[in-house]
Amino acid sequence: MTDTSPVARDRYDRATIAFHWLTALLVLVLFGTALAKNYLPREWHLRSLEGIHVSLGICLAVVLLGRLVWRVVAGRRLAGVGPKVTDLLSRIVHGLLYLLLAAQVVLGFSLRWLQGEDFSFFGLFAVPSLLASNRALAHQFEDLHNISAWVLIFLAGGHALAALFHRYVLRDGVLRRMLPTG
Repeated sequence: MTDTSPVARDRYDRATIAFHWLTALLVLVLFGTALAKNYLPREWHLRSLEGIHVSLGICLAVVLLGRLVWRVVAGRRLAGVGPKVTDLLSRIVHGLLYLLLAAQVVLGFSLRWLQGEDFSFFGLFAVPSLLASNRALAHQFEDLHNISAWVLIFLAGGHALAALFHRYVLRDGVLRRMLPTG
């Protein structure tokens, strides 16, 4: 069955779609590497897994910044579908997702700086510290970073379920607007 509704024909631009899926992939891999630290031997996650996590966190910061700039400057905005309350709820969830992504980046960078540990991008270059080392404060930031990550994953999961609901129950073409191919 081909969806030919106006919503299905009204798609996001390629850059917006790429930013969306790259963000989703980075969030999932970052969450996975953080979880894996609990199950792998300590020497594995201290050297390789943590370095990958930090480097991908830098990637997330760059992608988020690019995504925000694109959204303000050139991103395609689409009209909502359905009742006004649904559109309002959608805008609130998207705003919370952006807020949580930004919080994760700020908390992650701050945590690394407060730990006083090396902060590099795949070993290619170091990121200079903007904060003095403070282990007690780092512990608090780590807790916030972890809580924020779980909230982000649950909210993103709800976002994904809502997209699937639109696709398979409402059949209104909303999900198709963000798919790379129509």
